[in-house]
Amino acid sequence: MSNLLGYFRQRLLSSTAGSSTPPGQPRSGHHQEHQEHARSPEGKGARRPQRLSSLLSVRSVAGEVFLLQLAVVVLLVAAAVVALVVQSQSAAMLDARHRTLAAAGTFAESPGIVPALRSAHPSAVLQPSAEAARKIAGVDGINVYTLDGLTLTHSDPRQIGKHVVGPFSKAAAGNSFTETFEGSLGRSVVSVVPVKDPDGRVIAIVSSPVTVENVQGMVNRQLPVVLGTAALVLALSAGGTALVSRRLLRRTHGLGPAEMTRMYEHHDAVLHAVREGVLIIGGGGRLLLANDEARRLLNLPVDAEGLPVTELGLEEGIADQIASGRSATDELHMAADRLLAVNIRPTAPYGQAGTVVTLRDTTELRALSGRAEVARERLRLLYDAGVQVGTTLNVERTAEELAEVAVPRFADVVTVDLLDPVLRGEEPPEAITEMRRTAVVGLHGDHPLSPVGELIRFAPTGPVAAGLAGGRAVLEADLGTTHRWRAQNQANAAQILDRGIHSLIVVPLRARGVVLGMTGYWRGQDSPPFDEEDVSFAEELTARAALSVDNARRYTREHNMAVTLQRSLLPRGVPEQSAVEVAHRYLAAQAGVGGDWFDVIPLPGARVALVVGDVVGHGLHAAATMGRLRTAVYNFSTLDLPPDELLSHLDELVAHIDTDEQEWQGITGATCLCAIYDPVSGQVTAATAGHPGPALIRPDGTVSFPEVPVSPPLGLGAGLPMETVTVTLPEGSRLALFTDGLIESRDRDPDAGLAALRAALAGPARTPEETCTAVIDAMLPARPSDDVALLVARTRRLDPERIAEWDVSPDPAAVSPVRNACARRLAEWGLEDIAFTTELILSELITNAIRYGTEPIRVRLLYDRSLVCEVSDGSSTSPHLRRAETTDEGGRGLFLVAQFAERWGTRYTARGKIIWSEQALHAGAAAPTMDLGEALLAGWDDEGF
Repeated sequence: MSNLLGYFRQRLLSSTAGSSTPPGQPRSGHHQEHQEHARSPEGKGARRPQRLSSLLSVRSVAGEVFLLQLAVVVLLVAAAVVALVVQSQSAAMLDARHRTLAAAGTFAESPGIVPALRSAHPSAVLQPSAEAARKIAGVDGINVYTLDGLTLTHSDPRQIGKHVVGPFSKAAAGNSFTETFEGSLGRSVVSVVPVKDPDGRVIAIVSSPVTVENVQGMVNRQLPVVLGTAALVLALSAGGTALVSRRLLRRTHGLGPAEMTRMYEHHDAVLHAVREGVLIIGGGGRLLLANDEARRLLNLPVDAEGLPVTELGLEEGIADQIASGRSATDELHMAADRLLAVNIRPTAPYGQAGTVVTLRDTTELRALSGRAEVARERLRLLYDAGVQVGTTLNVERTAEELAEVAVPRFADVVTVDLLDPVLRGEEPPEAITEMRRTAVVGLHGDHPLSPVGELIRFAPTGPVAAGLAGGRAVLEADLGTTHRWRAQNQANAAQILDRGIHSLIVVPLRARGVVLGMTGYWRGQDSPPFDEEDVSFAEELTARAALSVDNARRYTREHNMAVTLQRSLLPRGVPEQSAVEVAHRYLAAQAGVGGDWFDVIPLPGARVALVVGDVVGHGLHAAATMGRLRTAVYNFSTLDLPPDELLSHLDELVAHIDTDEQEWQGITGATCLCAIYDPVSGQVTAATAGHPGPALIRPDGTVSFPEVPVSPPLGLGAGLPMETVTVTLPEGSRLALFTDGLIESRDRDPDAGLAALRAALAGPARTPEETCTAVIDAMLPARPSDDVALLVARTRRLDPERIAEWDVSPDPAAVSPVRNACARRLAEWGLEDIAFTTELILSELITNAIRYGTEPIRVRLLYDRSLVCEVSDGSSTSPHLRRAETTDEGGRGLFLVAQFAERWGTRYTARGKIIWSEQALHAGAAAPTMDLGEALLAGWDDEGF
């Protein structure tokens, strides 16, 4: 029961406290204090110092207010005293009703009353609690009755256990009530409350009576205090009124009623008539004043004054700005759906610390601002298009970049269709009937639009045809209601609409007055349909991108021309020869074709020249220069020059090209490496002009880099002699000639490149093709930054059994024995078919050497793919082929040699010269242009007989 008593005490005290709280008074409104600058006493209209006697004058607002307030205070105090006396009577009755109902209800709802009622002795349990509760509540009793009237608790313990008859039927039905009755102790009030079990059934009744006289006595005891308080209030009010009036007198500076009226009229005009919002914010960030326009613009609540600005429900940006207290001029902020121009100024020194805020509705400017934002965004898009479109000079990629930059900032889907000649870099045709889909951006997976790569034929009534005919963009604002575009997309028009695409702009892709293709801008989903302003922007964006597409087309054309030129200038295949087995690789740089080249040139005597060169730069000029140098090397090789002399002539040629005033552009840099391999001796002779030397891979797999004397690059030799190096190679050795792009790169120095090349070349014996593949895979990325030319040659040695040599004495009689020995060797080799012509050729060459040359004289036959006859002597005099005059006894030997040999020539050596000839191995392989008789008779004309 201690819990029950504590619960009763808590509930009862809270009930009585709530009933005694006076009703709340309405909030006092804030008023705006007006402050004027003190006028100088010397100035016109200076006011006299204010005196206390002015409070009694009705000429000032303060005097009127003082007298009126004093009268009002007296009336209010008198009325309050009368009202308190009258009210005390009714308050006593009301307090009695509240007190009894609270006591009975609290006891009936106490937590332990139901278990107590159902206990074996409910009176013993409830009576102490009831008495304690009665004393706490200040009532005459708290009585508990069963439904049949049996008293369980009573203020008079003698009544416990007795049956009573009372008006408890309403309470038994579950309703509480309060009644007033006249009892033996006077007028009394009783409240009856039912007690319900957890199931809601009434199981008992609690009543609480109290006499009105007891309650009235407490009120009467307070009446002297009330009267004394009223007198004190009257005195304090009079004094306070005087103080307030004096302060008002000082605040108003003695203004009269007319002046105050005019001032407040102005104040009301600001509050209600001005069409500009005005807010006054206190130093603590609280709103002190807001006029009607400010309330409308900011949608302020009715009781906004006094609340912090941050709690007024404003947009975060404008709320923080207003509460910041800093000055601002025409700053734009959003408030709901309005765009407000905010001005903030401090109120000091014209008032207390704070700020005054003015708000101007610029919602009408919002549309203009929105259009300006759209314009800024589109300018930004045009700028981005200028930066992002045309970065690769690839036509297909440029079309993709146009589509990517426009999605999703302008359109949801963009398609780009180009003419096939444009994709190939060619000039577009005049008649346009079909284009190829080049880019689709904005759709993924299966989509109803034509895929990339498909050739599209345009319907004559479709928007594309209309755009081509008019040369302008075509707008289909609503694809669901228009039908012109369906002619182009009959098969999948419904799928396009089902995908949510609803608006289209088709723009010709034109550059320099020529149509390159068409661009389609599509919108779908929640995007708004295109309008006329979008058409203008689409034309501008497409026109800018068209220039990039055309530049890429022109670059493609030039690139194709350069590639075609370079391919035509590079070797198409390796010529047949027996000295070396050759494999080669050429990789163009990422920047395009360049000036690297290689060549394999067969030389007389079964020899072969291996050449690798490099021209600095890329493009047509580098390719053309490479072709000129390669042609020059080939022509110099026909002179059978050694490598150093060949490079010296090439150096002079380059220097002449660079100094030629008619040359539109000189050679900015060129290098060359030339190596000549002789399969008879196994020697290779190499010379270089500013080029890396070759790599030598011996049959055991070891790699070395022979030191070739380095000369300046071509054109910079200044007439200085070139130097060579001669190395004897074992049969099966491999030579690797390469350009600097193989070993040099931005992230690798030449030494590291040579080390990597050594590792790639080393190892077991491989074919030249396998060697090229291994080197390229190990050394180069997929797209090298520089051209790379690689030439790998595996050397061979000519079989000594196929070599025959004789020394010839300088006697004409020695010709016959040598000729007979050569005939016997040809018979051993099975070359009887060409023995007669070979004897004739040798007879003429040996006779010339004996007659015009010097010792030593040697004859050598080489049996290779052809039969090579070589006659060497110690003289440097070179014979010349000419037609003999009728009076000449000689001069017809070389003419016969030229007629019966495939090729013939002269090669100079350090000790003289070698005159050589080549013959086909079979007589029918290369028949002479005339028979022997005709050849002999050709030396004379008809007049010679």
